[in-house]
Amino acid sequence: MRDLATSSKHFGLIRFGFAALFALLALGRPAHAAWPWELNFGLFGPKYDGRVAVCEKALGTITAQFREKESKFWNSKLQIVSYGNIHEIAFRPWQSDNIPRRYCTGSVQLNDGAVHALNYSIIEDGGFAGYGQGVEWCVVGLDRNWAYNPACKAAAP
Repeated sequence: MRDLATSSKHFGLIRFGFAALFALLALGRPAHAAWPWELNFGLFGPKYDGRVAVCEKALGTITAQFREKESKFWNSKLQIVSYGNIHEIAFRPWQSDNIPRRYCTGSVQLNDGAVHALNYSIIEDGGFAGYGQGVEWCVVGLDRNWAYNPACKAAAP
């Protein structure tokens, strides 16, 4: 029994020694640019077509995600019951090399009768694991975790 405890203690010290040695070697190396064989010259990297759905296509996703977020995380029964004045405010507002996004805005009416502004973007290849289009959205006044603070301005271009 004593041999097992001693060997596991020695094994721990050996592992610690290797980790310390690796850290010293890694920290001591300067960063270098990619070698020519490490570059893919756009052959394997993302290629964006700029095909992003129109603003109205994301409303079903926003409705479902809003309902889930409010019920699961905030213990609220709020739901979106209608949309109004949905329109695009920008498409690819930055240089063309960035991921294509369509920025939209409008208003939502909730089941409690309140009307709130809505900012959202539809992102090419922004879905789960880069598959399909993703949607990032924010309902003004209901950004409870302040992810797009102040007043959902970070969800707009």
